[in-house]
Amino acid sequence: MKRMGRNVIKYGAVVVLTAWSAAAAASGGGAGISADEAWQKLMDGNTRYLESKMTGVKNCDLAARDTLAKGQKPYAIIVSCSDSRVPPELIFDEGLGEIFVVRVAGNVVDPIVLGSIEYAAEHLGSPLVVVLGHERCGAVTAAVDAKGKPEGNIGAIVKEIAPAVKKARKEAAGKEKAELVETAINDNIRLVAANIQKKSPVIRHMLKEGKVKVVTAKYDLDDGKVTKLEAK
Repeated sequence: MKRMGRNVIKYGAVVVLTAWSAAAAASGGGAGISADEAWQKLMDGNTRYLESKMTGVKNCDLAARDTLAKGQKPYAIIVSCSDSRVPPELIFDEGLGEIFVVRVAGNVVDPIVLGSIEYAAEHLGSPLVVVLGHERCGAVTAAVDAKGKPEGNIGAIVKEIAPAVKKARKEAAGKEKAELVETAINDNIRLVAANIQKKSPVIRHMLKEGKVKVVTAKYDLDDGKVTKLEAK
């Protein structure tokens, strides 16, 4: 990797032009922990959330805000659904500056979302990317119910989820709709994780170098527990 002039970053034949903000430059070397340690921190926070022993708010006081005004070093990137019942900062019991959250209905990725992930991984040093879906996802349900070619802006989300729905229809053939939806949710989470690696040369390069790890996970609306989703 080589930086010069306008911060030109080369990965083989890939050239990424970036304009670092003063805050990013001030943030230093990143979170300073491994991806596995970052995952454990998230799980510890989720346990506090489940037990109603949350402490994240303590990291939102004046002293924390003053420190974070100089830069940020989030230890994990969470790509999650916009669903109001699934706020990552709460379910992982974290305060200001601890996790870098990108939220979009259906937790799908487009170039803007990918750019946000790349920024946090490369410039802020976050070692872990978590693709977080949740049960009974409305966006996935809409994709399951969709008839014909999706239109409009919501249709763009449905279109992104459609490959997961197609896969789920084969896997859950003959099952009730609720099971089909959950199968599609799981497949969509895995598909998004695969697309992050497929469509982002930056993340793909960092994965090869062991600088970042991508994990899939699912949130249970009923009990509040986050569970790692194993690869198929």
